[in-house]
Amino acid sequence: MRWIIPIILYLIIEVYAYQAIRTVTKNQWIQIGYFVVSLCILGYAIYVFANYDRSVGPTKYTLRASAMLLLTLVPKLVMILFLFGEDIIRCCIVGYNYLTGIFSKETETRSMPDRRKFISQLALGIAAIPFAGLLHGIFRGKYNFKVIQHVLYFENLPKVFDNFRITQISDIHSGSFDDVSKIEYAVDLINEQETDILLFTGDIVNTVAEEMNDWIDTFKRIRTPKYGKYSVLGNHDYGEYVTWDSDEEKEANFEAIKNIHTKIDFNLLLNDSAFIEKEGERIAIIGVENWGHNFKKAGDLAKASEKVDKEDFKILLSHDPSHWEHEVKKHSNHYHLTLSGHTHGFQFGIEIPGVFQWSPVQYVYKQWAGIYDEMGRYLNVNRGFGFHAFPGRVGIWPEITVIELRKGVKPS
Repeated sequence: MRWIIPIILYLIIEVYAYQAIRTVTKNQWIQIGYFVVSLCILGYAIYVFANYDRSVGPTKYTLRASAMLLLTLVPKLVMILFLFGEDIIRCCIVGYNYLTGIFSKETETRSMPDRRKFISQLALGIAAIPFAGLLHGIFRGKYNFKVIQHVLYFENLPKVFDNFRITQISDIHSGSFDDVSKIEYAVDLINEQETDILLFTGDIVNTVAEEMNDWIDTFKRIRTPKYGKYSVLGNHDYGEYVTWDSDEEKEANFEAIKNIHTKIDFNLLLNDSAFIEKEGERIAIIGVENWGHNFKKAGDLAKASEKVDKEDFKILLSHDPSHWEHEVKKHSNHYHLTLSGHTHGFQFGIEIPGVFQWSPVQYVYKQWAGIYDEMGRYLNVNRGFGFHAFPGRVGIWPEITVIELRKGVKPS
């Protein structure tokens, strides 16, 4: 039954969208081709997902199947909006004719008005926009790395840390990569920033530690800045999205994932903290395990902060931004800056820097991309380095964040 309803919905969408094709062209080969392509994509997706192995998790085949489904469904949903709107008008015309009693005995005037070719052409034209966007996102957008820079002001930042620069990356999801040269380019881009410290906020794999085997040497090329490289875990790093033969096997995978951080020279903070010292002053780097309002809650903020004094300047690494919303921002310890990821910005949206940003994920996460400031505490939600589920990015590009800390009050 779990397959029947989605397949029926898919077929309804296909038949409805076909109305635009049939109105625009009478060429039977084009019409037949439409159904052949649609059924082939549906058949491929059913085959892939019906054979999904929960002991392995997502593969390049599931990524490809999801991409093909979105490429066909999203444009057709756009088409349906136009066709449905036209159908409302057509029904209103029939209703008006009936109520005013002007039906004639002619069959043509009793029947529903024909679809207008112009509306179908318009629907196809508008639908081509998301189709082109998805294609770009799959082949280019997912590796369209952007360096996003922020300058943040803090009155109680130790003076010696004025102009201290941080690089943040998040959500590597190494199991999704398929282009070595693009990842090497991104690593070079990270190194070019030459900041004081590098912080990674979780999700190094999709599901299992082996996904990172081919990428260890690549990520080991990330140079260690003067004040080190620190990291935390994300929800995907616990191996909870696959089926294991035993608890021991799951635990072994978890240990292997933690060891990846050591192999690429990161200091993994598991509900722990470290201090960055400079000329007798210090700032605290605090790392919690994953804490998500709707995901795994392994993070223990109290335990992670045991070695930290209340007056210390604090940078908190917490993978899921819902942690900041539900626990961190109002905490009496005053965590000055929290760095998160997790949302990926949904890998789909519209952004005009400094002017406008929108993504469907904003209806799930209050803080989903960029800098947020409440009660004198800052949160940065990194849009993610990699990608997951859908092998592309549309409008929301992979991000390398550079944050400069300044002592003082933000200029008005």
